[in-house]
Amino acid sequence: MKVVILGSGRVGARLATMMDRNGHDVSIIDSNPDSFRRLPESFQGETVLGTGIDVDVLKSAGIERADAFAAVTNGDNTNIMATQIAKEIFGVPKVLARIYDPGREGLYHDLGLETVCPTTLISTKVYDILSQEGASAPAETPAPVGVQAAAQATPVPSGSSQAGTNGAAPPATAATENSRDQGQKAQDGNRGLRGLFRP
Repeated sequence: MKVVILGSGRVGARLATMMDRNGHDVSIIDSNPDSFRRLPESFQGETVLGTGIDVDVLKSAGIERADAFAAVTNGDNTNIMATQIAKEIFGVPKVLARIYDPGREGLYHDLGLETVCPTTLISTKVYDILSQEGASAPAETPAPVGVQAAAQATPVPSGSSQAGTNGAAPPATAATENSRDQGQKAQDGNRGLRGLFRP
C-alpha cells in the first residue's frame, strides 16, 4: 500500500516507521528538514521537504498513486486543508486528519473526513481512569489475628469495677485501646501532611 504522511513530528515519524516496517511504500512530508531525524536509519521510505498543501509537493511524494493519506502536523487548519486536497483533487481513497479542537470534529465528519482528536482520546481515557479509582471504596482492613485473639482471651474478673451488671466484659480492652492509639496517631499524621500543603 502506498501511504503519504504529512508531518514528521513524533506521531508522523512513528507512524511512518510502523508502516515502513510492515512493508508499505511510505513517503513523509515536512517543511523542517531537522524533523526527519526522528526517523530511524533503517527507514526505507521517501522523505519530501515542503508544505503539505502545495500540490507540487504532494505530487512529488506520490499522492497521485497513494492508497492512504494522513495529515498529522500540529496545525488543525493545515491538516484539514491537506486532507481535502488529497481527497477532492487526487481522489485518495483513505484520508485522515489529526485535529486538536474537538469542537470541529462534527464539521469535518460532515465533509467526509476521518479525524483523530488526541484531546478527546486523552481526556476520555483519563476520565475513565479517575472514575474507576473514585468508584472503588477502600475495603475495611480486618484486625490482625493476634489482636482478635487477645481481645477474645482477655479475662475480666467478675468482681471488678470494669465488669457490667451482668458480669460481661466491657467493650474496651487493652487491644482495642492500642488500636485507638494507632488510629489517633494516623489522624495526627494526616493533619501534619495537610499542613505541609497549605498555601
